[in-house]
Amino acid sequence: MPRFELVTRINASAERVFDASLEVEVHTDSMAGSDEQAVGGVTEGRLALGDTVTWRARHFGVWWRMTSEITSYDRPYAFVDEQVRGPFAHWRHEHRFETDGAGTVMTDVIDYKAPLGPLGAIAERAVLHRYMVRLIRDRNEHIKTTLET
Repeated sequence: MPRFELVTRINASAERVFDASLEVEVHTDSMAGSDEQAVGGVTEGRLALGDTVTWRARHFGVWWRMTSEITSYDRPYAFVDEQVRGPFAHWRHEHRFETDGAGTVMTDVIDYKAPLGPLGAIAERAVLHRYMVRLIRDRNEHIKTTLET
């Protein structure tokens, strides 16, 4: 199963970075390039433990829906969102926040698996992995810019 980790340093408190990472509007703004919208569950404001949200977005020219749930929540240190319905055979995104004295180190650990068995594995290696890393990196840069300006 593919896994990747991204580390982003943000000049803001762990509490602010944690909260911004759970804001539906911050997420949709960061995903404007894919026209992502919250269309079910919690569709505005800040997500909390047990909340679900259904996202609708266009990736690779196709509209997708993914419902995720906040399955772990330890403010301001970490939370986890996991797909409960959607395009992946498996999706788990762990968000970690650590104060480093001058700001926050935000670490994303993403475990995922494409559907369709061997065909999905080929897609993971050919395009999906690079695409997912870029998508999360862009999201993190949006959070960083939002909190640092």
